[in-house]
Amino acid sequence: MKQQQLECAANTAVDSRTLYTNLTMAGFGGQGLMFIGKLLAFSAMKAGLQVSWIPSYGPEMRGGTANCTVVIANEPIASPVIRSPETLIIMNNPSLEAFEPRLKSGGTLFVNSNLVTCPATRKDIEVVAVPADEVAQSAGGRKAANMVMLGAYLAKVAILDKSQIEYGFLEFFGSKAAQTLDLNMKAFSLGAAFSQADCKTKKES
Repeated sequence: MKQQQLECAANTAVDSRTLYTNLTMAGFGGQGLMFIGKLLAFSAMKAGLQVSWIPSYGPEMRGGTANCTVVIANEPIASPVIRSPETLIIMNNPSLEAFEPRLKSGGTLFVNSNLVTCPATRKDIEVVAVPADEVAQSAGGRKAANMVMLGAYLAKVAILDKSQIEYGFLEFFGSKAAQTLDLNMKAFSLGAAFSQADCKTKKES
């Protein structure tokens, strides 16, 4: 029954207004950025949107640099190559140094503040500092820090909801993923809650 409910939610029609958004996620290999990039793209595709996902790896898969770019739209995507992303999710200092200059003016920079210790230098962007490792640990395991960051991102852009991500998680990653579903979705929810609280605080200040 729950699977059917999730499938129904995943296929819910998206707002008919023109939608186009893109983001780049960057960090060390092994931090799960490719995982959430695939998850985001697949979940958006199941919701009826156009998507692209382009990965890039450093010389070492685990411990080396890794990044991916996701584009989501409700019309055909002209090019999956994005030189100035609207949003960045950054999981380490080297990635901040490499990608912050590329972020579109007025864009949003999400950083894992437990690992990114260098401050952002630009004044024309919004910075959302998420203690993703700490939040993930409270959910049950630091390995879910990637899902914390995904939840924080989607709470701000509001293109997919939790049920759509949960359905995509189970559908794309299969039975093995089901074993970690509760942890990952709890981390996702906590990340979303943190982002919403951060937004509220900024509006009130």
